[in-house]
Amino acid sequence: MGNHIKYSHDGVTGSGYIALPDSGSGPAVIVIQEWWGLVGHITDVADRFAEAGFVAIAPDLYHGQAASEPDTAKKLMMELQLDSAASEIICAARYLVSMKNVTSSSVGVVGFCMGGSLAIWSGTLAPEITATVGFYPGSSWERHAPVWANYAGKACEIHCAEGDGTSAAPGIQEAITKIREAGGEASAHDYAGTEHAFFNNDRAEVFNPQAAKLAWARTINFFATHLQNK
Repeated sequence: MGNHIKYSHDGVTGSGYIALPDSGSGPAVIVIQEWWGLVGHITDVADRFAEAGFVAIAPDLYHGQAASEPDTAKKLMMELQLDSAASEIICAARYLVSMKNVTSSSVGVVGFCMGGSLAIWSGTLAPEITATVGFYPGSSWERHAPVWANYAGKACEIHCAEGDGTSAAPGIQEAITKIREAGGEASAHDYAGTEHAFFNNDRAEVFNPQAAKLAWARTINFFATHLQNK
């Protein structure tokens, strides 16, 4: 359904995968990769957003590299420069807003695992990013150093695995508390009996179809509520 593209805005360039709805237009969503990279699961998620009526871009934050086993994935994640990742996410958001296909003046961001943390963090990076969804994000914000005050008037939803400690995990609680203190909306959903990466249907050892279906429905509803008519 989608295509690999290069895009630019304000002198910053990026590359990734874009998927458009059958109607040709809709609100905009950025899909942030897990630590594996821009693999088939992530492009499939972008396609699913397009099927749901959104214009979706998945930035390639590893610039062509990808991993199939944890040691390589961990190495790529640790080598990721957060300032560069931030620039590329902001570039993707501003590129989307500039597209004639995009019907909203604001952008949603969703991410998984490493990308879950980046997605939540992205709400602090640019005014165009107003709605974020994090699937089983990391437990610490030390590397990101978020300016949580920038969440004023924005919204965040977090999907939590029981195996990660649920929404009671300190990092989740910090994000919820700080976003609410900033004047934003924040909510979290726990999924009983799930392990980290329960949404990833390419990983049979952890995929939980029931939890994934519910989390997807909640995510679509969240973005439909917060991005339509913006």
